[in-house]
Amino acid sequence: MNKTSYALQAGDAVVASLAKHGVEYFFGNAGTDFAPLIEAFSRAAAEGMPSPLPVTVPHENTAMGMAYGYYLATGRPQAVMTHVTVGTANATLGVMNAERQNVPILLMAGRTPISEGNARGARSRHIHWAQESFDQAAMLREYTKWDYELRRPEMADDVIGRGLSIAMTEPRGPVYLTLPREVIATELPGGKIPNGPVYKAATAPAPDPAAIEQVAKLIAKAKRPVIITTNLGANHDAVAALDVLADECAITVAANWPRYVNIRADHPMYLGVDSKLALEGADVIIVIECDVPWTPSTDNPGPDVAVIHIGADPLFSNYPIRTFPTDLAITSDPAAALREIHRALGPLLAGQADKIDARHREVRARHDAYIAGVAEELKNRSAEKPMSRAFVTAAIEKIRGTDGILLNESPVSQGHLTHTRPGTYFSSSAVGGLGWALGASLGIKLADRSRFIMTAVGDGSYMFNNPTSAHQMSRAMELPTLTIIFNNLMWGAVSRATKAMYPGGYASRSNRVPLTHLDPAPDYEVVVTASGGYGAKVEEPDDLMPALEKARDVVINKKRPAVLNVMTEGV
Repeated sequence: MNKTSYALQAGDAVVASLAKHGVEYFFGNAGTDFAPLIEAFSRAAAEGMPSPLPVTVPHENTAMGMAYGYYLATGRPQAVMTHVTVGTANATLGVMNAERQNVPILLMAGRTPISEGNARGARSRHIHWAQESFDQAAMLREYTKWDYELRRPEMADDVIGRGLSIAMTEPRGPVYLTLPREVIATELPGGKIPNGPVYKAATAPAPDPAAIEQVAKLIAKAKRPVIITTNLGANHDAVAALDVLADECAITVAANWPRYVNIRADHPMYLGVDSKLALEGADVIIVIECDVPWTPSTDNPGPDVAVIHIGADPLFSNYPIRTFPTDLAITSDPAAALREIHRALGPLLAGQADKIDARHREVRARHDAYIAGVAEELKNRSAEKPMSRAFVTAAIEKIRGTDGILLNESPVSQGHLTHTRPGTYFSSSAVGGLGWALGASLGIKLADRSRFIMTAVGDGSYMFNNPTSAHQMSRAMELPTLTIIFNNLMWGAVSRATKAMYPGGYASRSNRVPLTHLDPAPDYEVVVTASGGYGAKVEEPDDLMPALEKARDVVINKKRPAVLNVMTEGV
């Protein structure tokens, strides 16, 4: 075999720049457009050049999920590459999830070769004609902060650096870069990899002092101030700041449809995962990192209630319409805003100890009543068959422990979660693109192999997760996790929405609501066994804890993935 030494190409610069900017893994689903990058990764390995570790992922959905999860665990930007237009299409759902949750992913895609001549990388296969589009980035432009196409080989380092710095600047989010095959196959001028500056993200926005003073004065005068959040827990410093502010100033906290651990479940000022209870009697509401603080059709606060929105983008300007009342909007890093509010409240609350103590006792009593109600529901529903979501969730919590991580893709009964540590719970993106959780669990496990990772999915969302791809990656990279399927044989959310919209209607009276049933159900627990994993079906309530304990042992001690197919309530 002849040995040929190729000059350094733009593909080498792409790989080197990713490594220079802190990207550790390159999650790729390859096509014919990858050839120059595959050569670059091979050269880097052979010659000891800096490079992310290339990871072969069987489906773009899994690749995007792994990048999402790795970011959740590390806070560092991620890189994914897909195959031209078709790969981009498969990855677009992951881009939508990342955009709505401010997850910085550099999504790259090859571009079908442009030229039909003899240049290296020119069109060489029949598919290269049909795969070209007029505007490849158009299909996901609405959900990316920036998109670009690499046009010159010497630009590679600067383009990668700019894309990653924009992705990491608040509000964070995905960016998109296309890499034409001819360009990344072009030799670098002078035969050297460009080595420009490391691009940095812009600093997080700081709160306006005058606005903070306004908020502090409103809270100081209030009888029932309330904080509502959904995504605060993405910032662990903000969780600590909220803990102190809420406790010392006796401010009620509701985590409306939480996607993170925003506050300890046992915090005395915590009033649940639905803002309805917290809104009762509220006279000042601080909405912080929360896109939907309440449902306007059922739970509006009074017209005289002051409402303040705080966040990296407090108005959610990327949402076409969002009309919650806003007396004041503060663009700020949430941790900084909470600390400054706490500081400003100090002198304003001096001499109000009796008022704060009385409010603390009142909110604590409401918290205790809420917790008692949650416990009563669990007690009343523990013997049901099929099993209730509350019962299954409580069992999951028993084996998770304080340090285990739970990813939730729709079925968990959030009121029965007992987490106390930030970074131990992640729920679906606000946009609701199903199919991210299994990949995300692998990404988190890749970032910290010592953690016990569980993923809760519905039977429908399990299929969305491309489980064959996810379980293959679990085996290939030795990333064992536990997946619990809440199997109700249907799209429960669709059925509930229909019956709520048409109470007493034909669908509500039907024994079988159209377009919602997923039976006969596959033997979901068998899928993981094809990748060396353990699977079991659980139908009896008494069998659930033993099954969970066995599955946990398989994951932790035998280092194999496990799936439990748990039969749960229908709607």
